[in-house]
Amino acid sequence: MQLRHVRYFVATADAGSVSAAAARVHVTQPALSRQLRQLEQDLGVALFDRSAGRLALNRNGRALLPAARDLLASADALQRRAAYHAGGGLERVTIAAPTVTLTDIVSPFVATMSADDPVVDVRQGDGRTTTELLQAGADLAIGTQRPHEPWGSRPLAVLPVWAYVPADDPWSGRERVALSELLERPLVVGPPAFTAREALDTAVATRGASYSGLVEAANGTIAQALAASGRGVAVVSDDPRFDLRPVAIDFGEEVLSVRLVAAWDSRGVAAAALELLARRLGAWVAQRYGSAASS
Repeated sequence: MQLRHVRYFVATADAGSVSAAAARVHVTQPALSRQLRQLEQDLGVALFDRSAGRLALNRNGRALLPAARDLLASADALQRRAAYHAGGGLERVTIAAPTVTLTDIVSPFVATMSADDPVVDVRQGDGRTTTELLQAGADLAIGTQRPHEPWGSRPLAVLPVWAYVPADDPWSGRERVALSELLERPLVVGPPAFTAREALDTAVATRGASYSGLVEAANGTIAQALAASGRGVAVVSDDPRFDLRPVAIDFGEEVLSVRLVAAWDSRGVAAAALELLARRLGAWVAQRYGSAASS
């Protein structure tokens, strides 16, 4: 069964005669008659009563006409969606990122998007590179490593790794503490795959230092909860919770931070739309976090 034959069937039903339908679909009357018979043969059922040189829908034709209209509508919708995607449009987009980034950046950003924007799905990407996330099917991957070609990428944000302490802690009034000071206190951190933990571990290894005490929490929220209960200083990049005070960590001439990049497949037809989405996300991060998120 060919789709054009279904179109001819609907056109004939709407026009009321083969001659009028032939003019409407721009084929000759004999050709239209042959193709209607071919459709009936393909379906295994007659659609018209043929008498006195005229065609009229029979009971089968009247019963199948709504399904034929639905089929044509679905085919037209498919063609419109294909054209939309061929032009680089996006209906849905999957963003993969570390857990903290999904919670504090991606989710709040999605809340600012409009109904005209693509629907966003998310995947957790802790411990995986942007390249691995893209290869696993993400449309837009956020991580700390900039991928090589053919992947496209751009800086997204530079976010501090904070030392969180309660309001009554001696450090609560300070803007910064040195890494050497930090390591003298018990610390509460996230799992090794989390970006803030990776940054801290790298800094400690670079200095040839070691931890005096370390409590590993399941995530940044629990780490801050433990800090609020007096278990130690929470070292995470999450937004503040439980009335804790964020203190920057001096690491050389800079503060300890996480550098995020956004990456996508630069070969796809939707590359331009994905890059635009990454730029919008970067602008939103800069607006929300100010100079702390400068990229």
